[in-house]
Amino acid sequence: MLNVLPTPATLSQAFAGCSPFAQRASEPQSTRLSKWSARHELYPVWSATDDAKNKANQLSDAAVAEFEKASSKAQAKAGKIELYSPKYYAACTFGGIMACGLTHTAVTPLDLVKCRRQVDSKMYKGNFEAWGKIGRAEGFRGVFTGWGPTFWGYSVQGGLKYGGYEFFKKFYGDLAGEENFHKYKTLIYLAGSASAEFIADLGLCPFEAVKVRMQTTIPPFAKTTLGGISTVTGKEGFGGLYKGLYPLWGRQIPYTMMKFASFETVVEMIYNYLPGQKSEYGKGAQTAVSFTAGYIAGILCAIVSHPADVMVSKLNANRQPGEAFGAATGRIYKDIGFAGLWNGLPVRIVMIGTLTGLQWMIYDYFKIFMGLPTTGGAPPPAEQKA
Repeated sequence: MLNVLPTPATLSQAFAGCSPFAQRASEPQSTRLSKWSARHELYPVWSATDDAKNKANQLSDAAVAEFEKASSKAQAKAGKIELYSPKYYAACTFGGIMACGLTHTAVTPLDLVKCRRQVDSKMYKGNFEAWGKIGRAEGFRGVFTGWGPTFWGYSVQGGLKYGGYEFFKKFYGDLAGEENFHKYKTLIYLAGSASAEFIADLGLCPFEAVKVRMQTTIPPFAKTTLGGISTVTGKEGFGGLYKGLYPLWGRQIPYTMMKFASFETVVEMIYNYLPGQKSEYGKGAQTAVSFTAGYIAGILCAIVSHPADVMVSKLNANRQPGEAFGAATGRIYKDIGFAGLWNGLPVRIVMIGTLTGLQWMIYDYFKIFMGLPTTGGAPPPAEQKA
């Protein structure tokens, strides 16, 4: 029977130089190469992905070098920072200012839609529709309505919260003793964060009152932070800035307790799951752990504190002059019901999860920048044998 298939020699001659497989040395030269074959060494493979990866690595190395240089200068200027010294708490306070002030300001457009939907759930159907309507009516600046009091308020609150947490965690830990600290560490995290937030909200409350009113009045009742404070105090006195303090405590204290205690717990769980010790991981890995744990903590504390967040927005926007706190709360709850306390929860989960993760990442990165250890994940001390 006639064989219609090409022989191996014919195939080799036809595709000489194109095969990805090496030719056997025993084959004749005529079957291995053709004079028309291209010289592969003249045409190296070029990959856009590899090129981009190489450039990214170069930029990353340059950024790391600049970071190390700036960090060394900052540490030399600040001097050695002893743990739990006044200089340490000052550094933590400044890190908290950066972490909270910047992140809350960045998510102002989300916060604007959340507050307006909490006051009137039928105002917008979704975030993009809301931003579109606000942009057309008030311009791009309108999408960031309230960014001024947001920045100042949460900068003050962030500094007092993070710096205060470091102080109260050490304070309550010393009261409990080293052995009891590791035994009751979650309770110490909860107590330390609650104490810090109680004080921090005294600084946040006036700015929060102005922010909510700016975001829930159309057009905004004031254009600047100082203008808003002057308007409120002129009509209601200084107490008008603090009429939302109780619901703010009701929102922020459980929020912060969950935020710090769950963060510390999740960080410890992550390092227990990973091989090796925390100290064996680099700066990038440690801040990645901080972001992951912070995002998880943010989701949990958003759920816990959301009903109080709705009441804060309602009270700041709708409370009548001279109306008692209890009467105002009862009136608002009667209007919105239990289901109304959860208006805007999906938006707030995205917002709080993202900014909480970023806050912990910024805060811990700043601590690394100043030569300090990141938060959480420290193993308990080894038991000493008698």
